[in-house]
Amino acid sequence: MTKVKYYYDSETLSYRRIEPKKGKKVVNISLFVLAAFLFGGICLLILLNTNLVNTPKELSQARELKNYEFQFELLENKMTQMEEVLANIEDRDNNIYRLYFEASPIPKEQRTAGFGGVNRYRNLEGFNNSDLIIDATEKLEKLQKRLVIQSKSLDEITSLAKEKEKLLAAIPAIQPVSNEDLTRMASGYGWRSDPFTKVRKMHYGMDFTAPRGTPVYATGDGVVTRADNRSSGYGEHIRIDHGFGYMSLYGHLSKYKVRPGQKVKRGDLIGLVGSTGRSQAPHCHYEVWKDGNRINPINFYYGSLSADEYEALLHAASQENQSLD
Repeated sequence: MTKVKYYYDSETLSYRRIEPKKGKKVVNISLFVLAAFLFGGICLLILLNTNLVNTPKELSQARELKNYEFQFELLENKMTQMEEVLANIEDRDNNIYRLYFEASPIPKEQRTAGFGGVNRYRNLEGFNNSDLIIDATEKLEKLQKRLVIQSKSLDEITSLAKEKEKLLAAIPAIQPVSNEDLTRMASGYGWRSDPFTKVRKMHYGMDFTAPRGTPVYATGDGVVTRADNRSSGYGEHIRIDHGFGYMSLYGHLSKYKVRPGQKVKRGDLIGLVGSTGRSQAPHCHYEVWKDGNRINPINFYYGSLSADEYEALLHAASQENQSLD
């Protein structure tokens, strides 16, 4: 019930009822509503700026943020796995591939170096998860750099492998006369008795005795540089430039099967055994040159002989007998 208020009237010496004014009542109601509205608005603003109450949009953004954090964690794990795989490849590259092809290893400091200088990640700063984003970005860029270095290294290894393949094909690695056509290995590299003067002198090649007309084969890939008799003592002879500092010579031939400038492969027929020039009997005098120096051909027959055959040839070549030229 509404309280009834009275006042004392001194003129009538009695209490009279106070009649409320209609305008004041409206003002009071209006002030109450305004105060309630202001109070509610202030409370709402406070709640909206705390974690107690979130709007649907904020809840959606929070879920997206959690999902992004989860995705970044997955990315971090994948990059860690990639680093381990790449480190294994780099280790094999340095200690197997580059070692085999005689290339200098790439220092670890060069492979894993960061990016110095200015702050590359300034545009990623100022966010709630800036540290996470910057760390992932930096790790990814370092991985990219290491992959580029490794890719260039493999390109270099590929180039070296091609050169190695050419080298292995070029090195004189077989006998110039096949075993089935060979009568005997008459004389080896070293000091031998000259067949004409009987004086001991250095014999710079190996003499393969075989019947006149026996095929003589190129012992490695190369280019024929000479096929003539204009070199003293060798008679009709052939010289093949194999590249990489190697040259082979085939002397005392009876016939040529190649011409100067012609490219040959290991095992190609290049001439026939004879006894031209300073020769005592039909044979092929064979020499191997490296960087302008004559070296022992016995070290270059790994491409055509078994272990037993090589041992027998080595024994025959070591005998200090009389050479045939």
